Amino acid sequence: MINYQPFWETLKASGESTYSLIHDYSISSATIDRLRKNRPLSTSTINDLCIILGCSPENILAFTPPSPETKENDIFLKHRSLPRTRE
Repeated sequence: MINYQPFWETLKASGESTYSLIHDYSISSATIDRLRKNRPLSTSTINDLCIILGCSPENILAFTPPSPETKENDIFLKHRSLPRTRE
């Protein structure tokens, strides 16, 4: 599962704020909400945040592999069991 905890730490260290992201850099309030709720972001948005904050993607997001009990793991296992076709 991807989470954006590193973003909040990077934002604080940068001296920027959610206000400045919205008003000075035209990051939408919906994007800030997606970050707060750990919802998916496009790679373009992650790229923009990296440029604004002068950082790398690992300073924006973190990945934690799913535990065996989660739905995310069910999706992964289902995908792996699909037959592969050769072209």
